[in-house]
Amino acid sequence: MSNFDPNGVGIANGNIFGFPYNENEADIVLIPVPWDATASYGKGTSKGPQAILEASTQLDFYHPQLPAAYETKIFMSPVSMEWLEINDRLCLEGQQYIDYLEQVGEEQARQRYSDTLQQINEAHQALRQHLKERCLHLLSDQKIPCVLGGEHSTPLGLLEALDSQYEAFGILQIDAHADLRDAYEGFSQSHASIMFNALKELKHLEILTQVGIRDVSEKEVELAASDPRIHTFYDWDLKNAQYNGITWAQQVQQIIATLPQKVYISFDIDGLLPSLCPHTGTPVAGGFELQEVAYLFFELVKSGRQIIGFDLNEVAPGAEGDWDANVGARALWHLVCATELSRRKHP
Repeated sequence: MSNFDPNGVGIANGNIFGFPYNENEADIVLIPVPWDATASYGKGTSKGPQAILEASTQLDFYHPQLPAAYETKIFMSPVSMEWLEINDRLCLEGQQYIDYLEQVGEEQARQRYSDTLQQINEAHQALRQHLKERCLHLLSDQKIPCVLGGEHSTPLGLLEALDSQYEAFGILQIDAHADLRDAYEGFSQSHASIMFNALKELKHLEILTQVGIRDVSEKEVELAASDPRIHTFYDWDLKNAQYNGITWAQQVQQIIATLPQKVYISFDIDGLLPSLCPHTGTPVAGGFELQEVAYLFFELVKSGRQIIGFDLNEVAPGAEGDWDANVGARALWHLVCATELSRRKHP
């Protein structure tokens, strides 16, 4: 800490926020996953982790909810150039499949591009297994593992590691989409399937609480209504209640009441207003201000619940400027500070 000035200019030292900690010293370890091979609308989230890293030193490190926030011991692993190259190659092949699918339909496209689908699904499975093993190692060292994507499919390996560590936990999902589709477009671990896969494969996941959902299929709505583990707070219901005098503070307490003691946060940046994330893969009108989501996170901690990990996904830098990355870095800062406050309360 001797050369680190939390009130000075951020130093690009290779670590997130320019903080002066290595992995051994860290309490929170951020794992970047540069992957967006199943994204079907907008590409670019694979570049999100590096862009957020570069933007993160532009922040100031005071946080009104966390005393001495700059003392948070966080480390971000280097972005894997190997996985980024694999992703970029598979994205080119996958885009040809998706383009053909949109012309002729899924069944015919899956027959013609079966080899491409198999390559992407096998690579995705290897990525998931590698992440799970990495997170299990971090958990054995008493660290809090977190994921920085990439598309929203990326944290499944982390969730599997947590599932083996905890007897019961819930997921708080901030998102424009429900992500409850089964193998969307033939991808077994699609970005649109992350919560479907979590509910199917995690033995100790008790509750999935979804907040801000506003672009959803009828089948997903039916699944959410039929599975008692799922609590969905649709964006239109939240907004309509506010028009009738219900405050966000009251709604936040209703959201938190659905969650168990241990909570994992999954934050898709497209849960925010599109003006805050214009280049994200699938932007949707509506959504939250960043401070509304931050308020939810810190009220969650105040309730006595414990944050056991998180992911931040779907940040895609534009061709010019760094607005998406800047907002992504600030979203990450709120997540990190809420997690650190929780860690201090649950040492």
